Amino acid sequence: MAFNHLPAAMHDALGPLSATPVTDSVPMATNHGPGRPPESGDSRPSPGTVLDRLTAGAGRAARITHTEHLPPRAGRHAVWPDRIRPEVINAIQLAGVDHPWAHQAAAAEHALDGESVVIATGTASGKSLAYLAPVLTTLLEGSEAPNGRGTTALYLSPTKALAADQRRAVKALAAPLGNSVRPAVYDGDTPVEEREWVRQYANYVLTNPDMLHRGILPAHPRWSSFLRSLRYVVIDECHTYRGVFGSHVAQVLRRLRRVCARYGSDPVFLLASATAAEPASAAGRLTGLPVHEVADDASPRGEVVFALWEPPLTELHGEKGAPVRRTATAETADILTDLTLQDVRSVAFVRSRRGAELVSVIAQERLAEVDRSLVGRVAAYRGGYLPEERRALERALHSGELLGLAATTALELGIDVSGLDAVVIAGYPGTRASLWQQAGRAGRAGQGALAILVARDDPLDTFLVHHPEALFQQPVESTVLDPDNPYVLAPHLCAAAAELPLTEADLALFGPAVPELLPQLVTAGLLRRRTTGWYWTRRERAADLADIRGEGGRPVQIVEAGTGRLLGTVDEGASHTAVHDGAVHLHQGRTYLVKRLDLADSVALVEEATPPYSTTARDTTAISVLETDTEIPWGGGRLCYGSVEVTNQVVSFLRRRLITGEVLGESKLDLPPRTLRTRAVWWTVTEDQLDAARVNPEQLGGALHAAEHASIGMLPLFATCDRRDIGGVSVPLHPDTLLPTVFVYDGHPGGAGFAERAFHTAREWLTATREAIASCECEAGCPSCIQSPKCGNGNEPLHKRAAVRLLGELLRSAPPPKTRTPDLPGPRTAEAEAGAEVTG
Repeated sequence: MAFNHLPAAMHDALGPLSATPVTDSVPMATNHGPGRPPESGDSRPSPGTVLDRLTAGAGRAARITHTEHLPPRAGRHAVWPDRIRPEVINAIQLAGVDHPWAHQAAAAEHALDGESVVIATGTASGKSLAYLAPVLTTLLEGSEAPNGRGTTALYLSPTKALAADQRRAVKALAAPLGNSVRPAVYDGDTPVEEREWVRQYANYVLTNPDMLHRGILPAHPRWSSFLRSLRYVVIDECHTYRGVFGSHVAQVLRRLRRVCARYGSDPVFLLASATAAEPASAAGRLTGLPVHEVADDASPRGEVVFALWEPPLTELHGEKGAPVRRTATAETADILTDLTLQDVRSVAFVRSRRGAELVSVIAQERLAEVDRSLVGRVAAYRGGYLPEERRALERALHSGELLGLAATTALELGIDVSGLDAVVIAGYPGTRASLWQQAGRAGRAGQGALAILVARDDPLDTFLVHHPEALFQQPVESTVLDPDNPYVLAPHLCAAAAELPLTEADLALFGPAVPELLPQLVTAGLLRRRTTGWYWTRRERAADLADIRGEGGRPVQIVEAGTGRLLGTVDEGASHTAVHDGAVHLHQGRTYLVKRLDLADSVALVEEATPPYSTTARDTTAISVLETDTEIPWGGGRLCYGSVEVTNQVVSFLRRRLITGEVLGESKLDLPPRTLRTRAVWWTVTEDQLDAARVNPEQLGGALHAAEHASIGMLPLFATCDRRDIGGVSVPLHPDTLLPTVFVYDGHPGGAGFAERAFHTAREWLTATREAIASCECEAGCPSCIQSPKCGNGNEPLHKRAAVRLLGELLRSAPPPKTRTPDLPGPRTAEAEAGAEVTG
């Protein structure tokens, strides 16, 4: 029997309401950055005061486990390089920036020297201005050419919203330059009648990797004049390009470089990143070029108060009688309500679309009880909205019409939301880089900021709020991506061949795995080999083979059954868990029930309803070992890394009462299984190790299962992944290893680099896992340590104490840590199946 766990869409059922919180706080310094003059008559309370008010009720103070005070930092000015045009410097000064920060000037110098550079500094440190100064200079120079477009620049952002926001900012900054700078957004929302103008006349085109992949590169002859003059490529928020998505974007950028070379251009890449470990190395993997780094943040910062907040235990009991904490969703909604009543401009980051909607709805309901006029001051913002809905919310946020926003990471990525006072983060976002990126949304005008991390009821969040040093005394993570993943590389080779026939000279550009992969593509009939190179000869679009978001298939449309109205979309990979028959779906504050999921037509039919419950899908997983690349003895057991095949099936869903989280029932589902070939880390234990750990046969299944759940929960602390990116299986006797085995695998075809990072950091990772289980205050296991709401086996069996003993014995057998872990073997073989399915 296998006990398994593949997380899917994240969701917190709402817990029972209670009032009250407070801890120590310090008045915040106000420090306005360049270009952001202080607001006249600004009488906003300091973030310290805001926190005091939030935690003033009975019992709320106890929810704060730690308060971190980050002192203010003075800024260091420099001067712009003398090659920045005087007109550009004048425009920057008119925007309120008299002198650049030192890191802005340094980055501009690299750009003007023709050197690709990554700026990895904190939120609101002026990264945009650092790349805009050289970009505007070169566009101004190009405008003096006979055709008025002697130079061009391309801007890439991970979201449409960020590109739209950047266009507004560039247009305002470049206004004194007249028509010399012509910025335009080119994405899926751009009207057809505007697209030709953008191709022919815009000299600063803002788009996203998806549009570059599907719209621009396949039609490169229509973009020839733009690409021929391309001087700079700006890649904003480049730290978000990680895992499978980052690996796809890396290959899209290589295709862009190849097409540019065809037109005689060799653009310089300017990358902007949140603070990250080894930013130049990550940027180099992304672009395939040597990249200089500017990481010494010279901008000023107001004092930051960062509170860690653990919701209280309730009197309710969950599965197997486990204690239940009040959910992070309900707690965040309360905090957002209180902040709105204080007239504090705030954003609450919630990990799921459904969670963002729930926080917004609950906050609106509670505000209505106080003052109905406040209901419209809070809204939800997430991906999946229709374009006109997104734009309306963005306008309301910029104008100040909205006081509180419950948002997914669609808002996290860099939108310049001036004047925010507080950020509430509902659940650890998976990486320290994302945590600081979200926290940095407050205080963006240089003033002090309040940030609150509300712990979810899972092992990692519980560990972090009781181990603040893991957040505040550790560097941010390295970005993980693997452009040589054959499932990623194969479709991009096809797309590249469709753009321009592949030649021997192109192979090095796409990486060392290409020579092995090309014959497989020829055998599969995807490419044709001729004496001059490799050609795409099929009628369909080659770009359609690669889904760069790693979502697996076309999006599922969510349609209102009675009217035929399109409400939004959900990724195909998440459709089995998010819009299965009977699922509760939220959109713009309205609740719908899924009447039928039609997988053949990629449509979910829904009807508006008001069920008193939420739904959570459950799945089961089986796994087989295809190839073991590397293994290390851990006593008699082994730590292994290699290729596996995973079969996953959503089998049922739970209905949970909204307010209490009480399980009302479980309904079976009949959905097809999905198969995935991916990469995994696994460990085995021997009978002698089990005896030493005092784990008897009756406890073994529960010990392995508990260790698997907790280790999945803790891995995001060591790899830049989300729990949704990984899955796991535990088996008392696995047929391939012939031993008790725990697997943790990447939830993407061909792998995403997360299991590899787990292999390299296994000692630290499993030590933290053991600590998280052992330090939990529950008696026999709960969602804060070893239970998973997604477990298809109903969290049976689980044995908390045996898991602690087993992990302890395994770690005693682990080899001593090395100063440097050797790299794993190079490119591996795998089938180049462009249409491979993604589970989860």
